[in-house]
Amino acid sequence: MKILVWQWGRHGAGPRFAACLADSLRSDPGVSVILSLSRGAEILAGPDAPQCEMPVRTYRGLISFLFRLLTAPVALLPLMIRVWRLRPDIAICAMPGPLDLLMAAALRLLGVRLLVVVHEAEVHPGDGYSFQMVLQRLLCRCADALVALSSHVGSKLRDQNIVGPNKRPLISLTHPPFPFDLPAHARLAGPPRLLFFGRLLPYKGLDLLAAAINMLPPSIEISVRVVGRGPESDGLTALRACPNVVIENRWAAETEVGAILGWADALILPYREASQSGVAAAAIASGRPVIATRVGGLQEQLSGFPQTVLCEPDPVSLAWAISHWLEAPPPVQQSIDATQAWRQTASSLLAATRSVLSPLPPRRRWRRPVRWIAAPRHAP
Repeated sequence: MKILVWQWGRHGAGPRFAACLADSLRSDPGVSVILSLSRGAEILAGPDAPQCEMPVRTYRGLISFLFRLLTAPVALLPLMIRVWRLRPDIAICAMPGPLDLLMAAALRLLGVRLLVVVHEAEVHPGDGYSFQMVLQRLLCRCADALVALSSHVGSKLRDQNIVGPNKRPLISLTHPPFPFDLPAHARLAGPPRLLFFGRLLPYKGLDLLAAAINMLPPSIEISVRVVGRGPESDGLTALRACPNVVIENRWAAETEVGAILGWADALILPYREASQSGVAAAAIASGRPVIATRVGGLQEQLSGFPQTVLCEPDPVSLAWAISHWLEAPPPVQQSIDATQAWRQTASSLLAATRSVLSPLPPRRRWRRPVRWIAAPRHAP
């Protein structure tokens, strides 16, 4: 079986998720994998760049995105030729993005089965990308099957009538740990270190974190670091007024993430809502304890992790969780080998894919026109 895995984002967790998924699928001896990433993907410029057999030129900003959107019909045929030459049996969209309908059209015309991994089923407050969710739902309706990384997302997809008995099947998985290279230096002296990492958006509960910190007794010493990029908000203003809190409103490059995680004694996720969390997956892989609110799919994702302290999404409960962690802090463990977890996820995905796609009738492949265009010309 030949599988094409693609994710055309440039930054963030999408390209890393696709690279980890492709690597884990390659461990199956009966599978060959093609990875397609954006040429501008940050992960390709890192020291441990993944093996990418199909780099694609995407866009660098709003203007270039609009240009790519307008010229999508022209780009369809060249994309079809590239995919046809690779001849995948199945294609997996590792995380939906703005240009994925172009790939979906190429796959549909070539008769290639499509799976879409759905990370978020609804737009979170402050995301600002409502059109992206419209594109994602169109993409999901083009798919032969969907993959949800939590039962929370799966239930939302059922409510939206995208999956079901008379619709496309749903494959349920869990988000594997995200591995990052952590620094080897020992823990320095000082107060306990608590890290908030990720996008600084309203649904992330920055205001809850500020209120919880202000509820802690003055005798408690703690160092809080907030790292991520987002718009200025009342929550950020409140956090800046809190003692011993450092705000770094900036994008953290891939090469920095390991050092940022290595700084922390624990990570805090004071979210008001969530599907699942790539930050939680990174915390698990790094061996860091997690303080998280009991919302969305977070409890499901962290339920098997003994270093987790869960609480309700309100300041009182969050302050209790921080105090509980300070009174009996779980030890920071060595970073775990996430390879086995990813291989188990890949094995489950392959087994489920074979199960849900085998009853479907074979697609009619549009080969002759593509062969005529793509085949090299021979001299008479």
